[in-house]
Amino acid sequence: MDKPHFLVVTYPVQGHINPALHLATRLSQIAGAHITFSTAVSAHRRMFPSSATHDQEIEDGPISYMPYSDGYDDGFKDYGDKPKVDHFMSQSKQIASRNLSNLVVAIAARSHPVTCIIYTLFSPWVAGVARHHKIPSILYWIQSAAVFASFYHYFHGYDGLVKAHRSDPLFTVNLPGLPPIQIRDLPSFLTISADDTFYSGLVTFHEVFAAMDGQQTWPKPKVLVNTFNTLEVDGLAAVDEVDLITVGPLLPSEFKQGKVGKKEKSDLFEPDEKAYMEWLDSKPERSVVYVSFGSVFVVKKRQFEEMLWGLKECGRPYLWVVRKDNRGEGILELEEEENGMVVEWCSQVKVLSHRSVGCFVTHCGWNSTLESLASGVPTVAVPQMADQRMNAKLTEEAWGTGIRGVVNEEGVLEGNELGRCLEVVMGEGQKGEEIRRRAEMWRDRAREAIGRGGSSDQNLRTFVKEVTKFCGLSTVDC
Repeated sequence: MDKPHFLVVTYPVQGHINPALHLATRLSQIAGAHITFSTAVSAHRRMFPSSATHDQEIEDGPISYMPYSDGYDDGFKDYGDKPKVDHFMSQSKQIASRNLSNLVVAIAARSHPVTCIIYTLFSPWVAGVARHHKIPSILYWIQSAAVFASFYHYFHGYDGLVKAHRSDPLFTVNLPGLPPIQIRDLPSFLTISADDTFYSGLVTFHEVFAAMDGQQTWPKPKVLVNTFNTLEVDGLAAVDEVDLITVGPLLPSEFKQGKVGKKEKSDLFEPDEKAYMEWLDSKPERSVVYVSFGSVFVVKKRQFEEMLWGLKECGRPYLWVVRKDNRGEGILELEEEENGMVVEWCSQVKVLSHRSVGCFVTHCGWNSTLESLASGVPTVAVPQMADQRMNAKLTEEAWGTGIRGVVNEEGVLEGNELGRCLEVVMGEGQKGEEIRRRAEMWRDRAREAIGRGGSSDQNLRTFVKEVTKFCGLSTVDC
């Protein structure tokens, strides 16, 4: 064997699978590296719904898809039940570790054993599997570098400060290397208490950083980060103890050529692409408001009603993604609106790349944030949880590519506030013009970073060479 074999392992949700598969694809394009992509059986089945052998290996060009069982092969849905969430997080790690280990052994029995394992958030147990098999592993951080730095400093001496003031949303925290930030803008996992439903998420993040700190392959831990150098100067410089390797924004491979192809393997949902693309084709340039809150967050009834009212009143055409599990009574009224279109899911990068889309109303998940930046589409930020609050702050204050909606005391973005934000971003005022100008500037910088010879492209090629050298393989031409 003269080429590295990367095993890319990811948590079985859409927001983790997308960037993991984009990384796997890029690695396969660099010097023809061997790639095995692995997620839990529940997600693998949805990625390949027409396969006769849902739980078996799928060969698709340069990438092999081999699932592992985490004991929840039909998926886990009880995210609102704390005891069940805690049990799932604990049990799935144990079962997944055992089964991934068996998978590594099975691969080794072939002609191309794994030479490096890459894993994403919520999968820190993978590092233990790699260590057991004496295989180097590396964390792929699929959130911003600023969020990484926030978690790092929290787990390295600043947890006491944050805990002491977590009930005061306006308290300002000064973390090394980062601009001052209020408690309300920190990642929500850092400000929750032990009785919170998602406290096991904070425990898992702690395990992620403990696994990273224990990495012994290189002089100091290396972490691949889905961002680019010019976007996050402060965040990338805020942690001297870790070698943060920027490789983003990692998007569908066709995106770099200014086009997006057919449905991706990473899609766990089935979009009716023809209908909404034809609808977008019929609209004027930069006239459409695109609304999506991602694959996890469920919009509450009051927020749904306010969004509906705001979209109707703004008078602009809108494309709104409302998943099956988030459809309330108002959806019938919404579907009858002549000025809008409602879909259960869509190919987001394809929508954001369309000429008619002029604004993205988003929850500010990191994937959505990068996709809007790389598409040059301004945003109205409506953050809800996790890293979204910090992403919204960066979008408005650091990059100037959008504005953050002001919520009421109940945490709801009211319809008139949504209308105000849309008018600022899409209207003829000076602020809107500046936001659109900066959105185009960051689009160009993002595409430059991932283009041939760009900073992120060079970083990933250098990483492949380092892994190749470390494993004693023949030098690859990257």
